[in-house]
Amino acid sequence: MKILVFVEQRDNKLKKSAFEALAAARKLAGSASQVAALLVGGSVEGLAGELKNYGADTVYVVNNAAFDKYNVMAYAAAAEQAIKTFAPKLVLGIASPMGRDIFPRLAARFDAGLATDLIEIKANGDFITGLKPMYSGKVFAELALQNTELQFATLRPNVFKGETSGDGAANVSKLDVAAPASPLQTVEIRKGKSEKVDLTEATLIISGGRALGSADAFKILHEAADVIGATVGASRAAVDAGYAAHDMQVGQTGKTVNPTLYIAAGISGSIQHMAGMRSSKVIVAINTDPEAPIFKIANYGIIGDLFQVVPAMTKAFKELKG
Repeated sequence: MKILVFVEQRDNKLKKSAFEALAAARKLAGSASQVAALLVGGSVEGLAGELKNYGADTVYVVNNAAFDKYNVMAYAAAAEQAIKTFAPKLVLGIASPMGRDIFPRLAARFDAGLATDLIEIKANGDFITGLKPMYSGKVFAELALQNTELQFATLRPNVFKGETSGDGAANVSKLDVAAPASPLQTVEIRKGKSEKVDLTEATLIISGGRALGSADAFKILHEAADVIGATVGASRAAVDAGYAAHDMQVGQTGKTVNPTLYIAAGISGSIQHMAGMRSSKVIVAINTDPEAPIFKIANYGIIGDLFQVVPAMTKAFKELKG
């Protein structure tokens, strides 16, 4: 199965999800010379080398000032050219805001099947099957694409493991693509106010639950996060209560994360929350209830009041940093 992977980058930095999609593509493709990556941007040529060790046999690069700011019409034109050049059986991407924007448009252009937000993907002959959570993770739907010459699929970020699987010998091929004339123009991209790394890219995360009791109480998490360079997250219960913004939500209906360290403060551990963070390498749970479900998946558990434990941790972090 020939697979083309649409690679995302921001400010000329590859998204971690790019390596996850490439690793998944390599496992599906099996034999050599079957996986290609597409990289689009204003000055992204230097990023192509980073993709060579993650399973790409060929890296197609669309490097043009007209593609500096993301525009669905322009990026779709670049993807269309790469698809016609490489002739893949499957085009793979990530179920990110960009993936949700561009993949349905591409599938419509090619009159092709589309499976989205998959947490598992398998090859069944020339076609794919996948598993997709539905109804806030209460059930899983098994999807199968059939009778379509070309297939499109997006993967949930931070579910698949990005592993090196190449020897760095991939070919880099430049595609000459002109941005199409369109009334839709990207004039400006405004970033959020936070200087912190986005949850989906963060390696250190401290999340708070409804037990914090107020938005103001989240300050103790931010203080701890500032010391170790972590990003602050929240449970759905905390977001629904108005204690935290929706873009801070971790879980089935929020963001799926995969940090090196995840500290859960005052989070009991609903199925939906744990589905979004259980792949974290080290999980530390802080809760007054020794029977809280979060302790079942935690590497380290602290039974205590988070308003005492978190400040003590912050103090210890400062001492360790000298």
